[in-house]
Amino acid sequence: MKTQIKKNFLLLAFVALAFTACKKAEDATNSDNAITQNGAVAIAATESIVGNLNAVKDSVYAVGACLRDHRRTAVKAADLPLAITNYLNANYAGYAFIKAFSTNLLGNATIDSYVVGIIYNGKPVAVKFGADGSFLKVLELREGIDLRFNRDHHDGGCFDDRDGKQRDSLAIANLTQNIKAYMSSNYPSDTLKAAWLTKDLSIILISKNVTFFANIFKLDGTFITRNAIPTRVGADKQIQQSELPVSILSYLNTAYPNYVFKKAFSSTQNGSVKAYLVIVDANLTKYAILFDSNGVLISAKSIR
Repeated sequence: MKTQIKKNFLLLAFVALAFTACKKAEDATNSDNAITQNGAVAIAATESIVGNLNAVKDSVYAVGACLRDHRRTAVKAADLPLAITNYLNANYAGYAFIKAFSTNLLGNATIDSYVVGIIYNGKPVAVKFGADGSFLKVLELREGIDLRFNRDHHDGGCFDDRDGKQRDSLAIANLTQNIKAYMSSNYPSDTLKAAWLTKDLSIILISKNVTFFANIFKLDGTFITRNAIPTRVGADKQIQQSELPVSILSYLNTAYPNYVFKKAFSSTQNGSVKAYLVIVDANLTKYAILFDSNGVLISAKSIR
């Protein structure tokens, strides 16, 4: 236990130091048009992403964090609106705080948004909130080199999954016997739906027994945790991204810019679609998002 606490402390210390370095680098490159035009702010370092320890050292930027005609003011975690703290605790349980700031239009002291940077399961996440603390979007993250070359990712980079090749997908048939045996023994009524291998070398297995569940395992098949995914009761059918209502696609593009589509299911009762469950990857974190039959958001939950 002491060893794990020491590891966590060292990780946070590293991230804090890395962020300080990123801030200096940002100040030194304010003339960099690609960064300023994108309203990008350094949030962490590539080395802070678990599974990318051999990546080229660079800053990870949150795109659209602070618009060019705005200024930002540092905010301590304890001083964030309660709505933001509650949202982070509910959606990113166990997260580590990196930094936060408020933004306001130059010449106007009224706060119009907050941006919070965190580490969640070994991955940086930047979330933008309204002045009242309401969720606005999960900001797109890019490596500094990609910003400067006006691209969203590069092969071998932290976010190379954006090429849509789904290299993290695992066939249910190819899951280890340890995982299959665990699910069979503990959740025999579950139907296994989809699986992915994450950057931190954990396995996400989506299953369903009345409702959907996210089951998390270590690479060797050791069970970590099981979390319910908000769902509407009904017969589920896997559907393609193109089959989703336009309103859902529009929301995803706004709330999770440059997301990678993973899976989608429709929930049907008496021959009518009652809900849609969509699983996306945004900056290496996967989210399960539930919509009603009209494509109106019901809830969203980070999986890992």
